[in-house]
Amino acid sequence: MDDTVERTLDAVGPRLKQLRQRREITLADLADQTGISTSTLSRLEAGLRRPTLEQLLPLARAYGVSLDELVDAPATGNPRINLRPIACGDGSTILPLTRRPGGIQAYKFVLPRGDDDAEPDLRTHGGYDWAYVLNGTLRLVLGEHDLILKPGDAAEFDTRIPHWFGATSAGPVEYLSLIGRQGERVHVRTASRGRQPK
Repeated sequence: MDDTVERTLDAVGPRLKQLRQRREITLADLADQTGISTSTLSRLEAGLRRPTLEQLLPLARAYGVSLDELVDAPATGNPRINLRPIACGDGSTILPLTRRPGGIQAYKFVLPRGDDDAEPDLRTHGGYDWAYVLNGTLRLVLGEHDLILKPGDAAEFDTRIPHWFGATSAGPVEYLSLIGRQGERVHVRTASRGRQPK
């Protein structure tokens, strides 16, 4: 194995720890998301164990980064993002538009036709959300307000206010959303486990 590969592999442990700390998640939370034990995760982060591909794949998925980004592989000169849609159990799709650890992330949400009589499942979390409707009609319940947003409409709000996003019976809706770490946990990770995105 050449020196470059050795150095890259030696740097994976500290990089994994840095990614986890930037996202403010515990080893136990990461173990729940990846199915890798906390003791193994701890050894990987400490550099006491080299990760296998079977471990790197769920870690990359949990952090929302590519394998190259996870191990900090040398740049190939290609600036394109490899977009991988996240299919949710309720028929919605989430498309990550950015791939950087921590901070604000951009996503495209595609929600299937909704039921106007469905009871919204309002959530709260720290931070702010921003949404911009591309196609269709987006229903945003924000506290006591029940808003209908059309293509070109945008909304920004404090996410400590109970809120919920959904499509209407008019058909599916596509919208862009900028969300922080806490919002990403609620919008993306929960939805990718089969619950409806809010």
